[in-house]
Amino acid sequence: MTRLIDPSLKKLSSLMSEMGEHSIQCVTLAIESYLYGKNTTDQVHELSSKISKTYFQVADLTFEMLLKYQPVADDFRLIRSSIEISYGFSRFGRYAYDITLVRDMFGDISECDKSWLIEVSEKVKVMIKDAVMYFADMDIRKSVTMQQNENFVDKIYKERLPMLINSKNTKCALAEALVLRYMERIGDHAMFMSDAINYIVTGKHKLTKQAIADGTENADQ
Repeated sequence: MTRLIDPSLKKLSSLMSEMGEHSIQCVTLAIESYLYGKNTTDQVHELSSKISKTYFQVADLTFEMLLKYQPVADDFRLIRSSIEISYGFSRFGRYAYDITLVRDMFGDISECDKSWLIEVSEKVKVMIKDAVMYFADMDIRKSVTMQQNENFVDKIYKERLPMLINSKNTKCALAEALVLRYMERIGDHAMFMSDAINYIVTGKHKLTKQAIADGTENADQ
């Protein structure tokens, strides 16, 4: 039996899916912009603006749902977490645009070593795609891979920054430090989204290994 809230939940799901797809495109274009010298600033800016606009649509819709339908616990967790997750999508768009601005600011960076960024960017792209799929599937076992990838990005970030301090090429060091920082922040937001999805499924923010393995609601506070 269809409930009064169901059409709004369907619309919310559609908006979130749209934000996810735009976020994947946005970050992928921005990374290609920096790594391979492609000018994607206008495309990324347009996508980032669409994500921001949709974020406000999600905020308005969730507020309306809370006022009109007084949702039960499961629906309430989804509505509340959708606000947080949509904010994460909006940050993806913003950081992606910032990455394209680094390329614009520093000009030709073809001589810079990008091997570390290539390694990190592959993980970051996986994290964003996983976050989108995670929300679609609501399978808490995906949080294991998300945590592993975030640990990897943090490890590279902490290892690489001290090396850049001693670099003789100031332009390359500054550009890489900025892009590395933006990617690290994207990874953090993907992990935050993972925790929000855990909350939707289980009502808990942090999960035990057993709960993740079982895909159950037997989770820690």
